[in-house]
Amino acid sequence: ARQAGLDDPVRLRRVERTRRVLSLELNKDRDVERIHGSGINTLDIEPVEGRYMLSGGSDGVIVLYDLENLSRKPSYTCKALFTVGRSHPDVHKFSVETVQWYPHDTGIFTSSSFDKTLKIWDTNTLQPADVFHFEGTVYSHHMSPVATKHCLIAVGTKSPKVQLCDLKSGSSSHILQGHRQEVLAVSWSPRHEYILATGSADGRVKLWDVRRASGCLSTLDQHNGEKSKASSEAANTAHNGRVNGLCYTNDGLHLLTIGTDDRMRLWNSSTGENTLVNYGKVCNESRKGLKFAISCGCNPEFAFVPYGSTIAVYTVFTGELITMLRGHYSTVNCCVFQPHFQELYSGSKDCNILAWIPAPREPVPDDISEKSLPQQHLNPAYEDAWSSSDDEG
Repeated sequence: ARQAGLDDPVRLRRVERTRRVLSLELNKDRDVERIHGSGINTLDIEPVEGRYMLSGGSDGVIVLYDLENLSRKPSYTCKALFTVGRSHPDVHKFSVETVQWYPHDTGIFTSSSFDKTLKIWDTNTLQPADVFHFEGTVYSHHMSPVATKHCLIAVGTKSPKVQLCDLKSGSSSHILQGHRQEVLAVSWSPRHEYILATGSADGRVKLWDVRRASGCLSTLDQHNGEKSKASSEAANTAHNGRVNGLCYTNDGLHLLTIGTDDRMRLWNSSTGENTLVNYGKVCNESRKGLKFAISCGCNPEFAFVPYGSTIAVYTVFTGELITMLRGHYSTVNCCVFQPHFQELYSGSKDCNILAWIPAPREPVPDDISEKSLPQQHLNPAYEDAWSSSDDEG
């Protein structure tokens, strides 16, 4: 049907991507070299080629892996290209909470840590090009994947103020005020370069336009404004617990948030409305930021959420729990989706990074003729009217 032009190639791509995500399994042939001696808190795959992955650990160590199979053997190990280890002069003193590639170029990456610093690294020399210091522990930072007019890094720290660090000027003078407790998660919109979402231990999720003096556009309300002000619950809270995870859908139209009230919520990012999708109980006992991922280019889209020592896979818009990916021995802290090949990588307290790969297609046995396979509904005008001599013979 696609070859005949009856079916849209984009639809075929989407269907195939979806099939691949639904068949994710722990890859028996691919290992990620084990370098970390303590739990892994954060992973990031660079968006340029989708080939290099960073990981950050509780011991302050940062590792860069090459995910490509250079040996061309069916079984292989993703090798570590370099490590910022304990003996490195500029290593983070405490736990690395977030690593992120510079969105447009693999020559720079960023890391932030409980040692109250955010470091901008030159990938080639492994030297920090810049270091930002904060008064409190840094839980999370993020650079916009789409910004062309600014180079701001949003930083969530122990302070209720959201810090904005400017890569161009090297200053961190800009702050966004409005939260009442520490900011555990920050995420720029992939649709509008000046829009930022932040989640805090005060149970609130705020959307900001960083060009505006007042900053805050809206505070998300789980009850969509229908709860009376006299009720015991605080008004305008997104969760009845700490909000420790945020992730936009790839088109930026929706925002997924996760909180220690064991709930996950999906919001319309332009109206701020709670879409009321029910994901059931999403166990979340993390005292700090939780890094989860959303698929890209599938129909429907899927969310991959650390859930104890497993990863729960949900459909984003219906809330259905599709499967639990089991393989880690301890709490999973982070996962990252590789959109080019529909692969998932997860990092855990057990010091392992696991690769989850789509199961290979089952080959159709030769003795089954094509006629016995389910026929696609083709327009009769496109069906072959001729028969080959093989069939006649």
